[in-house]
Amino acid sequence: MKNVNKLLGLGAISVMMIACTTNPITGRKTLQLANDQEISAMALQQYRETLSKSKVITGTTAAKSVQNVGARIKNAANNYYRGIGRDADIANYQWEFNLIDDKQVNAWCMPGGKVAVYTGILPITKNDTGLAVVLGHEISHALAGHGNERISQAMIAEYGGAIIGSTTSGQMASIFQQVYPIGAQVALLKYGRSQELEADEMGLYLMSMAGYDPRQAQPFWERMESTSSGNRPPEFLSTHPSPENRRADLDKHMAKALQYYKAAGGKI
Repeated sequence: MKNVNKLLGLGAISVMMIACTTNPITGRKTLQLANDQEISAMALQQYRETLSKSKVITGTTAAKSVQNVGARIKNAANNYYRGIGRDADIANYQWEFNLIDDKQVNAWCMPGGKVAVYTGILPITKNDTGLAVVLGHEISHALAGHGNERISQAMIAEYGGAIIGSTTSGQMASIFQQVYPIGAQVALLKYGRSQELEADEMGLYLMSMAGYDPRQAQPFWERMESTSSGNRPPEFLSTHPSPENRRADLDKHMAKALQYYKAAGGKI
């Protein structure tokens, strides 16, 4: 029995090593055990359900901005991944960008590229560049596989090593719903601090690649922080780093972001 357990343990370690993924933009390594196609299919179902229960705005200037800014960042990401020979990583993404009439100061992107922006955040974004900060950050969550990472963490926490390579559809659906609550509750989804910091960094680079000035990221986050009511921040900031850590982190990555911005035709 000890030998069997040892072999199972070695097999689990081998699977984990294979499932270790490196972000090609930030270099961060993560464990992603779940099947991306399965996650994307469940995300699409949740997204459709959320939209069906929401007032989706179309045809307005704001709605068009969400579409256009999202498309520019998506295209910049596609070009980057294609340029480094990793276009297969995002070949199955089916991007959608929708504006939802809701006073919440929030935006999110589910696995597979399903994005929602709430009207409540638009007074803070102010313009397309501010919107690019938000969309760059949210798109980065999807591209970095943060959904898979969180699901993998939940799989291990709930089922241990036995779950590796043997997840049933029912177990996977249950875990997914823990990570991405059904319907309107999806707006409350939360990532860990390390994932938020990575989305900050990656989002800064993506918006720069898309031709948006990364120096406008700091003013946006300052405006966002100023909306906090007492000790309760907007949901968008609920698991985010402290303002001080964010400022320091953005400053650390700004020189590289400006290189991407200059390459995209921006003026330094």
